[in-house]
Amino acid sequence: MVKSFDTSKNPASSPLTDTPTPPAQHIWLAGLGAMAKAQEQGTKAIEALVNDGLAFQRKSQAEAQQRLHEATERLTHMASDLGQQSVVRVDRLEHLFEERVAKALHRLGMPSMGDMQLLQARVDQLQEQLNQILQANGTDAPKSKAAPAKKQAAKSGLTASAKTKPQRAPVKSSRRAAD
Repeated sequence: MVKSFDTSKNPASSPLTDTPTPPAQHIWLAGLGAMAKAQEQGTKAIEALVNDGLAFQRKSQAEAQQRLHEATERLTHMASDLGQQSVVRVDRLEHLFEERVAKALHRLGMPSMGDMQLLQARVDQLQEQLNQILQANGTDAPKSKAAPAKKQAAKSGLTASAKTKPQRAPVKSSRRAAD
């Protein structure tokens, strides 16, 4: 059932024709008015939405940057801890290796670094005593460590040529003679 509108009370009649406007035209005009209002307010609404979107984007980026910074700090701290732990483990392994090598060398009768240092200190002490004895007898002290060895060889009557081994004559190959 369609309602009829009383056009005498409706001020929306056309001024040119003074004829009443049908209800479909009222709906059409209402739609055009809504569209005009939407255009007018739509621009403002779109600008407001764009501004809200920009604010949200900035806030999101700031939050993401903050979380990235926190994650970077945590990972850096973890990497540092792992690096320190690995250094400690490598130091322990190195120490263990050195101990085992030292034990093996000791079993083979090899002197340790401490033994060599004690021996060098003893040699230096004996060299000093020899120098003092030689000075007391009125002879010159040797100037280098190689000099006492030469004097010892001279005292024992050995010359440099006597110390060297005699050279053997080359052995001829029997194979060459057969050819």
